[in-house]
Amino acid sequence: MKSAYQYDIHLPTNYDLNKKYPTIYTLHGKGSDENNMYHLVEPLNEQFIIIGIRGNLRLGMGYQYYELKSLGNPIREMFDVAIQDLESFIRYVTEKYPIDSNKRYVLGFSQGAILSMSLALTMGHQLKGIVALNGYVPHFVKTEYSLQSVEDVSMFISHGEFDSVFPVQIGYETAEYFQNMTSHVTFNIYSSDHGVIAKNRNDLVQWLVDDAQVSMNK
Repeated sequence: MKSAYQYDIHLPTNYDLNKKYPTIYTLHGKGSDENNMYHLVEPLNEQFIIIGIRGNLRLGMGYQYYELKSLGNPIREMFDVAIQDLESFIRYVTEKYPIDSNKRYVLGFSQGAILSMSLALTMGHQLKGIVALNGYVPHFVKTEYSLQSVEDVSMFISHGEFDSVFPVQIGYETAEYFQNMTSHVTFNIYSSDHGVIAKNRNDLVQWLVDDAQVSMNK
């Protein structure tokens, strides 16, 4: 099988091929790339396999996973393909590397957060959890997709109080949407614009450690 995406993989030092590792798949924001996501989870590079997925559509100096009709309005056909390709990619790398299929996390920012939350809804318990930073769930995903139960999916959702791209109210609405589906939602607001400040990063790292039940001792 050929991957639809280029990706960057960070394996734990001296990793054991006979051992299965929890894994974080990162999805970047619009116009960015996989390298801009690694710093968020770098403290976990000895406990997790970290896979940075690069969007397959060029945008300026960076990339994207789908295009927009307007802000907050994905081109449906392109979004559908992205979801299908990302599901296939997650299965592909799970077979290729020593990944624990019971501890797969998708972490995304902005466009990547939109995709991570949508993947939770389409993959359900196939994912252990997601981290969604400054995103939302498209209306057509909520109303037209075949949704899986997320009752057992752990979620860390955060939003910037002063987000100038997706107003903070979207964060509250997104959290409430998932809180009606699962009790495993951690929702935080941070004093930031459309970005990830140090406190946000530290909190999501600790959340991943706790949820995956890994030790930070190397």
